[in-house]
Amino acid sequence: MAKECCNTDEQQPLKQTANDSIAPGHDHQEEEAHDHEQGDSDSWQSHWPLLSSLAILLVMLVLEYGFSYKPGFPFDLIIYAAAYLLAGYNVLNLAFRKAKRLDFFNEFFLMSVATIGAFCIGSYSEGVAVMVFYSIGEWFQDTAVNKAKRSIKALLDIRPDEVTVLRNGVASVIHPTKIQKDEIIQVKAGEKVALDGELQSDKATFNTAALTGESKPDTKRKGEQVLAGMINLDTVSEIKVKALFKDSKLSKILEMVQDATARKSQTQLFISRFARIYTPIVFALAVAVCLIPYFFVDAYDFNVWFYRALVFLVISCPCALVVSIPLGYFGGIGLASRNGILFKGSNFLDVITKVNAVVMDKTGTLTKGVFKVQEVVTNGVEKDELLKITAAIESNSTHPIAKAVVEYAGVAAGNTRVENVEEIAGHGLKGMIDNKNVLAGNTKLLKKFNIPYPVELDKLVDTVVVVAVEDTYRGYITIADEIKEDAKNTIEELHQLGILTVMLSGDKQAVVSKVADELGIDNAYGDLLPENKVEQVQSLKNKGKHIAFVGDGVNDAPVVALADAGIAMGGLGSDATIETADIVIQNDQPSKIVAAIKAGKITRSIVWQNITLAMTVKVIVLILGAGGVASLWEAVIADVGVALLAILNAVRVQQMKLAK
Repeated sequence: MAKECCNTDEQQPLKQTANDSIAPGHDHQEEEAHDHEQGDSDSWQSHWPLLSSLAILLVMLVLEYGFSYKPGFPFDLIIYAAAYLLAGYNVLNLAFRKAKRLDFFNEFFLMSVATIGAFCIGSYSEGVAVMVFYSIGEWFQDTAVNKAKRSIKALLDIRPDEVTVLRNGVASVIHPTKIQKDEIIQVKAGEKVALDGELQSDKATFNTAALTGESKPDTKRKGEQVLAGMINLDTVSEIKVKALFKDSKLSKILEMVQDATARKSQTQLFISRFARIYTPIVFALAVAVCLIPYFFVDAYDFNVWFYRALVFLVISCPCALVVSIPLGYFGGIGLASRNGILFKGSNFLDVITKVNAVVMDKTGTLTKGVFKVQEVVTNGVEKDELLKITAAIESNSTHPIAKAVVEYAGVAAGNTRVENVEEIAGHGLKGMIDNKNVLAGNTKLLKKFNIPYPVELDKLVDTVVVVAVEDTYRGYITIADEIKEDAKNTIEELHQLGILTVMLSGDKQAVVSKVADELGIDNAYGDLLPENKVEQVQSLKNKGKHIAFVGDGVNDAPVVALADAGIAMGGLGSDATIETADIVIQNDQPSKIVAAIKAGKITRSIVWQNITLAMTVKVIVLILGAGGVASLWEAVIADVGVALLAILNAVRVQQMKLAK
């Protein structure tokens, strides 16, 4: 909050922005630690000095205006001074500490000057009121920030504190950090999985809502991956641990969300810079309001113009901006997280709103990536032999097509030994089987090695794995993929938002065109190598397009880096996706692309509403204060009021829902 307008470090995390006003005696080094102890500081008991000050102020105002009783000097000064110190000790302390560092242009210094000035001209009640209501505003602002942080932490920090491990046939309950790889843990029905692992039971059903934002249960079978944070819905399940507690996917996601608050949007950075320029300017203007009329007004009264300058200082505090704006972005990150979308920083909430072209990979993004072998055609070899050779070499690849071939071949693959396997990007695999050169990939692979093949292969619509042994074409395997259920609706919604849709794929143009026609994609390009995808994206950027690229975040790393926003689809399955992408969609639903864009637009709308509200009210009251129309009472009510309205507006983001 206030620190944003006085610190020079623009990359400071949001979690340190709300503490200056509530933690006397804590220097900057101590503030982060203090933040973790903040839990009780939102309670009424922790604010008894402020509440006592408010009670004294109300009693004095009732006596003065209700019963026409006013203690004489110096009793009124003593009473009001006690109330002032109870409410303003923290602010005065922080203003003094910052002044020692020659940092005068911050809201604490402005509040101190304005309220002490009010006491100097005898406006005791107004001086106390400014400090009391300012401190109450700070309290509510801090509460809103802390609530936002706690809601995101509660949303994501779902790792259990204990786990049942089987050691020598004996079940023991220990902390997850003490579990080693390859140990077997038990998860009872209704319990959360504590560590990433491999299911050892025949079958189990899990609730993955905490990770993906989806309530639909996910059934896993023996050998499949189970992730920390999932909830077991069946009977007792056994899981072999494959990652330490600190290395789980959930831990990486938690770390990413925490780091996201340190990555500020351009709007936040602008407001920080603006506040550091704005504050000294209004301070200078306040001095001018007080002194310049001396040269132009005949009946110049210093107290009158000094009072107007104090009003000017009170309303000039930029706290409504520097709290509500980071809080708005923080709420946006939380909103997206609840919907299974992880933004790596609030800057990407801004970036996604400017996107006018979404470029997508095909496999795993718009299609399910669950390939099934359709046909096996041989040339001079037996079907089983072709399957054996192809599956043996494809077993060295993690590509979905390779997995489909290996799964289909089954026992036919046997224990065939493959040597010197080399992956040729965008083409396929090359290796040695039984001292024979083997090629398996698309038709571009055979063209690259000048191996002739039937021309009709180029006309096949399905994906084709072509095989050559010892520079001789030996057959092909056709594989088909299935389009995701919500892919078509996603493209329609992107078009409704006025966004160009482009599909890039290394698959054959015939396959790519078929999928594009079915979904209504604007432009689709197939037969692309990684460098060709980069060229296509660069071409769009040269045309002034702001691009979001959606893919797996690994194979398409160069394109992800080139795009304005890199979106990883199905990020829970890969550490690399979390590292590479700017935005991670935790499940495989294309509709989350639209949801991510909407989250960005909602957040940006709230932020600019707050900027407009705060600046409009401040400009009006600044003018009224300089003209002598507004008093300190109106100034503090306007300042605190607009700050609280902005805070409430920012908090709305956390309560909103994104359409499916």
